[in-house]
Amino acid sequence: MTAPHHMPDLFALSEINGPVVRPGERAYADEVTGFNLAALHTPDVAIGATGPDDIVTAMRWAGATRTPVAVQATGHGANFPIEHGLLINTSRMTDVHVDPAARTATIAAGAKWSHVMAAAAPHGLAGLCGTSTDAGVIGYVLGGGLPVLGRAYGYAADLVRSFQVVTPDGHLRESDPRHEPELFWALRGGKGNVGVVTSLVTELLPLPRLYGGGIHCPADHAETLLRTWADWTRTVPDEMCSMFSVLRLPPIPQIPEPLRGGFWARVAIAWPGEAAEGEALIAPLRACVPVAVDTVEVMDHAALDRIHMEPQDPLPARECCMLLRDLPSGAIDAFLEQVGPAAGAEHPLLVASLRHMGGALSRPSAVEDAVCARDARYFMESVGIMPAPPVAEAVEQATRRLYGAMTPYGTGRTMVNIHGTPGDEQDRARAWTPEVYERLRHDKAVYDPENLLRYGHAVTPA
Repeated sequence: MTAPHHMPDLFALSEINGPVVRPGERAYADEVTGFNLAALHTPDVAIGATGPDDIVTAMRWAGATRTPVAVQATGHGANFPIEHGLLINTSRMTDVHVDPAARTATIAAGAKWSHVMAAAAPHGLAGLCGTSTDAGVIGYVLGGGLPVLGRAYGYAADLVRSFQVVTPDGHLRESDPRHEPELFWALRGGKGNVGVVTSLVTELLPLPRLYGGGIHCPADHAETLLRTWADWTRTVPDEMCSMFSVLRLPPIPQIPEPLRGGFWARVAIAWPGEAAEGEALIAPLRACVPVAVDTVEVMDHAALDRIHMEPQDPLPARECCMLLRDLPSGAIDAFLEQVGPAAGAEHPLLVASLRHMGGALSRPSAVEDAVCARDARYFMESVGIMPAPPVAEAVEQATRRLYGAMTPYGTGRTMVNIHGTPGDEQDRARAWTPEVYERLRHDKAVYDPENLLRYGHAVTPA
């Protein structure tokens, strides 16, 4: 299929309970628009799935007509435009069922982490969420899921017990370590290459509260804070989770004063232990620079959005990341040269960050999965906002300079959820080790030989 007028007959899709829309119809924009407005989707048809049966019908139609398929819940991870084919919107599928005795949650395809937190919190439980509770659970877990509390508890994919998934042949399958184990392996870290997940069951953790927030100082002190933080990360317990960032915040109402419109250095903290112990541990960070804003406090786990201050409104963003072997002095110099005070307050990247890895993130999962970031000691990521083409070009150039400067310190790999716009096959493969990538290609050939699921961070069948 190369253009909308070649669209196969849609009669079979009439069995779908949710909406089925084409370009030009009133509801089309609502179905195809995601959180990242940099990826403008123009599929030939979009469906609003209301349950597994709708997804089965859609996948069987796609298989019969050889129509490529994309899936979207919230669109937080949308870095690649869907230009043709079928888009399955799962955002209506938001059911979350918590079993407090088993400490598990059954989570439907379109649920956000905020839905999980709201359902789990009354039982003193929480899931391993990333930096934003507004993001969808399924896409996050399929990419491995790097949690705010990752050093303490590992990857979100490590806690998954089972999936319900529709494979490209239109069959609804149950996958766990004993049933369809290879499918279970590929779904935990291999992204959405082998099927459309309709729900998953994951373990929850007894985490009603945590000690977290951000220590901010003027960016003029970025080097002192960064070097102190880097040394400090080599001494802290595994449960201490942190990230250093350089922030150039726009003057918009969504950002609180006095941070609004400022140029800052920050260390974000998340500590699941006692507040007094956490306070003692972060004392060197508070003492090394003139702290302008300190938001570190005891908070409900459901309020962890306050730690990293992730945007809540859709915007056009360019994300990128790199796994780092270590953070020697030369890496700090390179990072600061590109995004620190010397680069100027008008630098086009909104945020550039260095996350402390290791701890539970370095330990193997109890059941083997496709997550390939366990050997990294640090993780660099960046975000640029692209409201217009000239700004987009400036963001792209700044991103290339930053990652070029940091390449000597990298592992050569990325994380699939924050990889950014996937390029050629060599670029896509950087999200995994060569061995894992080849295994994913084999699984793709088994479960999706026609390569129907070819959008986003797709692998090619072997």
